[in-house]
Amino acid sequence: MQRPQAGNEDNGPNWSTEGFRNHSLRQVIRMSAGGTRVRIRLSNLYGTKPLKVAGATIGRSAGGAKAWPGTVVPLTFGGGRSAVVRPGGELAGDPVPLATSPLEKLVVTLRFTEATGPTAFHRFTPQPAYRAPGDHLSDVGSDAYGESTDALYYLSGVDVPDEGAAGQGTVVAFGDSLVDGVGSAHGADGRLPDVLAERLAAARRPLGVVNAGIGGNRLRHDSSCGGDRAIARFGRDVLDRPGVRAVLVHLGANDIRDTPGDPCLRPGGPATARQVIDAQRRLIRAARARGVKVVGATILPMKGALFPVWTPQVEKVRDAVNHWIRTGGEYDAVVDVDRILADSADRDRPRLAYVYEDGLHPNDAGYQAIARAIDLKAL
Repeated sequence: MQRPQAGNEDNGPNWSTEGFRNHSLRQVIRMSAGGTRVRIRLSNLYGTKPLKVAGATIGRSAGGAKAWPGTVVPLTFGGGRSAVVRPGGELAGDPVPLATSPLEKLVVTLRFTEATGPTAFHRFTPQPAYRAPGDHLSDVGSDAYGESTDALYYLSGVDVPDEGAAGQGTVVAFGDSLVDGVGSAHGADGRLPDVLAERLAAARRPLGVVNAGIGGNRLRHDSSCGGDRAIARFGRDVLDRPGVRAVLVHLGANDIRDTPGDPCLRPGGPATARQVIDAQRRLIRAARARGVKVVGATILPMKGALFPVWTPQVEKVRDAVNHWIRTGGEYDAVVDVDRILADSADRDRPRLAYVYEDGLHPNDAGYQAIARAIDLKAL
């Protein structure tokens, strides 16, 4: 979850600052693991008043804002159809019977009758959210859902609470835009956590995968664009997730990059290698204290980006951090994103076959290559 902020030309419009009033909000989520029951989690992390949810449903996605007929069921919270989420809090709903399969898509619909005010949201997602005026909680068609934005609102998780299932647990991908999925094709489920979930499903490993990436996220400083600093949100977004057993960390690129005048990098200037390493060590210690495995990912190649993020000094710091990740022995395992994506003719640049049009972020092929390099036995 991120603080509400107005949309821009990079991310398009969103409803986070205006919120909802007499609306139904329908969101599509892709399951990573299957089970016999589901429950949702709602966040009012940045709300200044109680969030009143008049009703909620869940069903099987039929594409876009559609649901398969006969699959939409009401959700309850403490036995009731409505819910109130306190300011700054999160609320888990009651588990409801709904058999799900790995990689299946569901639709979650929330109904708001009173004005919500600004929302806790996630500003980037390749899967649209849909809005309709009035009560359309149980609609299977999409005619009423005439508005959409590429952002996610209030929905902070969907759990499969099948207690006692052999081998069940959660892997959290934690980091910045590389984890968030910037550069992946719209609607194609090509983000790194998506592809990791596909590998786990193919290997019949019943592990859920949580995407806890925020584009622009930094280790040491909050950002109006990139969310709370990673060392502050690690407990909430990783360690407090149900059944977490391993976390994959890709962070540091936004800490070391030098982009004068970028409001998303305020406060704080470019970090030193020591500052980035010390911050990552804090994450490792926190995870180990909870018995969670930690997989480190080297920082992706940054030279050649079509917006100003790279300088020779940035490269020097990136090399130092990556050397520590590879050789320091502090992570339980390492995914060498740098070497996977690097161009053999210039190791500081990404190869064009693996890069999005901005010259920095991986495309779907790049995310596939990274996911293939993850040792599933380390999770």
